[in-house]
Amino acid sequence: MFDATVTDEHRWLAQLAGDWIIDDPDGTMEHPSPPWREHVDMVGEFWIAGVSTGEMPGGGAAETRITLGFDPARGRFVGSFIGSMMTYLWIYDGELDAGGTTLTLNADGPDLTDPSRMRHYRDVITIVSADERRFEGFFEADDGSWQRMMSLRYRRA
Repeated sequence: MFDATVTDEHRWLAQLAGDWIIDDPDGTMEHPSPPWREHVDMVGEFWIAGVSTGEMPGGGAAETRITLGFDPARGRFVGSFIGSMMTYLWIYDGELDAGGTTLTLNADGPDLTDPSRMRHYRDVITIVSADERRFEGFFEADDGSWQRMMSLRYRRA
């Protein structure tokens, strides 16, 4: 258990470490100025932990936290997400695409319009360059299709 070896997947996560400026180029989140900011630390060589801060649409300070790692025994990325604007703990299970640029994280959580109902969600992180990445959030609609609900750009600060 404590005799772990750093894998390519752990090294992939390490590129997310640092300070980032988050903007909303498509207007999906209606983020006001200034943009959100994120700080991501490595936790040893196996995990990342990120804190994002900004203003919610309509006003009010907000904070989110994400953890991500890779579990070699399962061959899967694992993690969690919480936000000051919600009470639900999101648990991630994901995989990296064959090209090594896109991490898809799956989670189940409350329906955004009917919290008494659960839905499947998908968060997709795509590396554009060493200094830019994209984030897209999707939910599975009743017809089984995936609907995009947000698109964000992260630029290294």
